Amino acid sequence: MTPPATNAADAARAGSRPALRLSLQLADGRHRGALGRADVARWIRAALEGPAEITLRVVDDAEGRRLNREFRGIDHATNVLTFPYATEPVLSADLVLCAPVVEREAAEQGIEIAAHYAHLTVHGTLHAQGFDHERAAEAKRMEARESEILAGLGFADPYSR
Repeated sequence: MTPPATNAADAARAGSRPALRLSLQLADGRHRGALGRADVARWIRAALEGPAEITLRVVDDAEGRRLNREFRGIDHATNVLTFPYATEPVLSADLVLCAPVVEREAAEQGIEIAAHYAHLTVHGTLHAQGFDHERAAEAKRMEARESEILAGLGFADPYSR
């Protein structure tokens, strides 16, 4: 008999997946080929602890910069922004990925663009569920969880480069 799933990794091993309503918005479509709906949903589900309604929006530099300035007071685009709205009974969040930043970082790290999108999608999904990396202990826990999830998805550990 299979024990009940206690988290997303256990659910995936047991063959079930957390319920997900996904809105995928490509305001900047330069990486459309790396962002197949099924792949994005798989990346998010792998990081989920329960059911979710998530909008993932890929933006250009101008929109990324505006959002980062408006909501974080930082006047430049960043790779991923997470806007969590609710955690119960269903996680509700927006993830915003800035295509030019993702592209630049992937090139600097020498990795495929899809691998970096997967990492940042998992990263943002974990943020939406309360993970953080402001303090060293939190960062270690979050990075370990990201590495575990990405390995399960077939991607290299982003922190071992």
